[in-house]
Amino acid sequence: MPLEAGLLEILACPACHAPLQDETKAETPELICTGQDCGLAYPVRDGIPVLLVDEARRPA
Repeated sequence: MPLEAGLLEILACPACHAPLQDETKAETPELICTGQDCGLAYPVRDGIPVLLVDEARRPA
């Protein structure tokens, strides 16, 4: 279930405050930080973004 466009516009990375990019088309839906130095991937569980740095996946 994709996130609403209005919600995605106001969400930001809790670590660096950069905008997030929706990657819900993947097998495991995530919100990816667009910050150059950050790039954390936050999971979306049951349509709810989990914006906790401890839950984020580090970039490869």
